[in-house]
Amino acid sequence: MDSVRDPEDLESYEAKKGYTTSSYPQKNVVGRIMASVDPKILMITGVALAVGALILGFHTNLTIFTVLLTCMVMLLFAVYLAQWVLAKDEGTPDMTEVSDAIRDGAEGFFRTQYGTISKLAIFLSVIIYVIYMFRPATPEQEAAGITRSTLAGITTFSFLFGALCSGLSGYIGMWVSVRANIRVAGGARRTAREALQIALRAGGFSGMMVVSMTVLGVSVLFTAIYVFFEVGVSDSGLHVDDVPLLLVGYGFGASFVALFAQLGGGIYTKAADVGADLVGKVEAGIPEDDPRNPAVIADLVGDNVGDCSARGADLFESIGAEIISAMILGGSLAKKAKLDDSIGLIMFPLVVHTLDLIVSAAGIMSIKGTASPARNQQQEDPYEVLKSGYQVSVGMSVITFGVACHTLLNVESVPGAWMYFYGCGLVGMATAYAFVWITQYYTDYKYKPVRIVAEASTTGHGTNIIAGVALGMESTAMPVVCISIAVCSAYWMGQNSGIEDANGVPIGGLFGTAVATMGMLSTAAYVLTMDVFGPIADNAGGIVEMSSQPENVREITDLLDAVGNTTKATTKGYAIGSAALASFLLFSAYMDEVSSFTGIPFKEVDIAIPEVWIGGLIGSMLVFLFSSLACSAVGRSAQAVVSEVRLQFLQRPGIMTYHEKPDYGRCVSIVAASALKEMVKPGMLAVFGPIVVGSLFKYIGLYTGQTLLGAKVVAGMLMFATVTGILMALFLNNAGGAWDNAKKYVETGAFGGKNSEAHKAAVTGDTVGDPFKDTAGPSLHVLIKMLATITLVMAPLFLD
Repeated sequence: MDSVRDPEDLESYEAKKGYTTSSYPQKNVVGRIMASVDPKILMITGVALAVGALILGFHTNLTIFTVLLTCMVMLLFAVYLAQWVLAKDEGTPDMTEVSDAIRDGAEGFFRTQYGTISKLAIFLSVIIYVIYMFRPATPEQEAAGITRSTLAGITTFSFLFGALCSGLSGYIGMWVSVRANIRVAGGARRTAREALQIALRAGGFSGMMVVSMTVLGVSVLFTAIYVFFEVGVSDSGLHVDDVPLLLVGYGFGASFVALFAQLGGGIYTKAADVGADLVGKVEAGIPEDDPRNPAVIADLVGDNVGDCSARGADLFESIGAEIISAMILGGSLAKKAKLDDSIGLIMFPLVVHTLDLIVSAAGIMSIKGTASPARNQQQEDPYEVLKSGYQVSVGMSVITFGVACHTLLNVESVPGAWMYFYGCGLVGMATAYAFVWITQYYTDYKYKPVRIVAEASTTGHGTNIIAGVALGMESTAMPVVCISIAVCSAYWMGQNSGIEDANGVPIGGLFGTAVATMGMLSTAAYVLTMDVFGPIADNAGGIVEMSSQPENVREITDLLDAVGNTTKATTKGYAIGSAALASFLLFSAYMDEVSSFTGIPFKEVDIAIPEVWIGGLIGSMLVFLFSSLACSAVGRSAQAVVSEVRLQFLQRPGIMTYHEKPDYGRCVSIVAASALKEMVKPGMLAVFGPIVVGSLFKYIGLYTGQTLLGAKVVAGMLMFATVTGILMALFLNNAGGAWDNAKKYVETGAFGGKNSEAHKAAVTGDTVGDPFKDTAGPSLHVLIKMLATITLVMAPLFLD
């Protein structure tokens, strides 16, 4: 992909635009060291760490030992999936050339992006350590002999450990996608089902690795604290109920990395996509993924760093936050109910996600490489094939979840409690299925809403935008009703489980909502599998188009790409639903933590207090400001891409006649530099917003004599930001997905087909929707959970 531009012109253009070679992706020191290490040494080190973890687990309890062992077995299964995918052929030399360019761009950007994130994480870890050095521990921690320095060290280490694991999850998602895309393209040269199976198993590798690492990370941290502090050895030592509170740094570290990964990746992928579409499709009239478009490689790279890498980190932090918050609530429930054995309540989240790995593996393997003889393969709907695997996973999860409830939640003093909690889990599973269906209804062109947007394109660009905005607003209603029913039903069943405190007051409601959240995430590995399937299929289509493969091959990849758009949209709906329930848990865990630190009951937030109401208002504003920064970042970056593509078309007229090759590397460099620069501002707003608000109102409370005002204002801020964030994310995700598939519906031949006036209007809508559905919307999933985890970690800072 060599450039033919005069080097002097290139240097002057770079200087004018502010992009220098120092800002381009470079291999860092860690990457060089890792590349130089003998693989045998890495394998021996991995085996030694696994054995050490199992020994720690064995000295903790049988349940966590089984969890660790199962996760390690499922990691081996993930390795099998990777080897199976990599054994497939890579197609023609032309396909390999395109694939290599995508892989180099994605891995280069990943190294640079995560180098920046790691520096920010280290800086924040120092702040966390300093804060905890000057704040007291809880009474239980002080009684167990945990000093301020010990607590600061544990919280800081867990933060960095969570950040590291989240970063690895992001890398895993990207690593498999940039190697599977060409193999999917190669499979499409034979049959559609083979291409589908390769993409699915590649996504399965990512799903299994991410969920396994999430459970392993929390389990190892839990066992290390359990063994090191000799939990349960003496009455004066640390009790097992208090251990989950020491894990909050892990969730914050995971959220921190996921937010910046989603922001950076989202800005990258949509800036390249918007720039490629506006000039390529609208101005030049060339097809999507046409090799004449200078931004096409940057667009394909963006699918990997935005959709695969970022989504892996996103789901990692979702599961990690849900596990830790549920463990905290389980320990709190056991303490309030004075249960003799609380280990079942605390271990339950880890066991559920271990079973998630098993049922998801079954769903992945249920999809074969050849279609059923009863089906006409030409008529086979790939989405129905993927959904059949999901149904296998859900069906098995219904059974395994019940077994887990009976085994771990069978409280001796309340024998029937486990059945109520099993009902909570079923509510969560039903909610997950409902979210998948609702999102499909509003984003798939098989259904009426998207076709209405497509029809609106026939009367111009403005009516397309109006129809898309209206659809996005309408699409918030049904999910909100589902969330409301789920939370109320799960809380009611938990309250009626029979678990009571010393005064006979039912206290199982919050844990019931935690179990519902676990039910919703009980097939998370398969959901991530379907999500990663989308960008892999998209990349395969780009490789086929750029390497000039036969039309029948492109038809197969186009079909898989359209299905991938639907799976990405449905998994985003799933993600925001699980984020809503998880945020409710984290909010409850925050209130429990404040009570633990102060010894003062903190059970409700009174928004009639002016300062608390102001905190809520600031929380809602934060969501809008964050979304604005994310969208405007895409706009500014896209403008640079548009200018570059226009410049290349102007200076190299031979590009359009295939006599000159575009300089793909220039667009990759521009987008990479811009994404790294633009991701910092919204990320820092999210991190330091709650800290500044909580600290400010703490001192206002001290001055005015209002107890715990800082903690109360932060609670109000968190509550309003969560509600606003859920609605905003639903609107952005669904409106963007609808615009995208309305364009694809027109491209099937509806309303004049490609290059018609309706198609140009639909492209405009798709362009507007790009930063909605792939940058701001997914980043809000992470934002609302990170606001909750940061308040958990920084809670001591807000206390009087």
